[in-house]
Amino acid sequence: MSDDTRRAEEDEIAQEEAPPEIRADHPNPRIREVAEQDTGSAIAVAGHPIHAMMVHFPIAFIIATLGIDIFYWYTADQFWVAVGTWSAGAAFAFGVFAALAGTLELLAVPGIRVRVASWNHAVAAMVLLAIAAANAGLRINFPEQILPAGLMLSVLASMATAFASWHGGKLVFDHGVGLIISTRQ
Repeated sequence: MSDDTRRAEEDEIAQEEAPPEIRADHPNPRIREVAEQDTGSAIAVAGHPIHAMMVHFPIAFIIATLGIDIFYWYTADQFWVAVGTWSAGAAFAFGVFAALAGTLELLAVPGIRVRVASWNHAVAAMVLLAIAAANAGLRINFPEQILPAGLMLSVLASMATAFASWHGGKLVFDHGVGLIISTRQ
């Protein structure tokens, strides 16, 4: 294979891998303008974006709540009711903190705000937070309804977690959001 052919293939692969929004040579001037905007984190501690640090906690608690519900379904031990209540409550509480950090990031950084993927992630995360709130509220107010309603909410929350996480990963890996700290800090 000649050098020209190899170079042409490498260029083609690079264009396929790069999302259309971040290409500086995009024919649409508005998309070029969006691609040039800063996507660095404005809400960070010691160079680490706070939202990215916090989202792991609600994700872990939501998945743990599903596992706890399955254990309760299998054993019928009331211990799992108490553990599930704490887990669902922690998922909601940590989710609120992560949502606040994410919302501040969304509103503070124009390069994040103009990307459609950011709004997709935000809406998916808000739906997830509503499901987590319903799951925690059900366990606190109606513990006898954990099976089947709590289990179904846990399954739904886990699916919503996967969806919101996929969109969040798309922001990081496809758009480079939060990878470089903003020059404003």
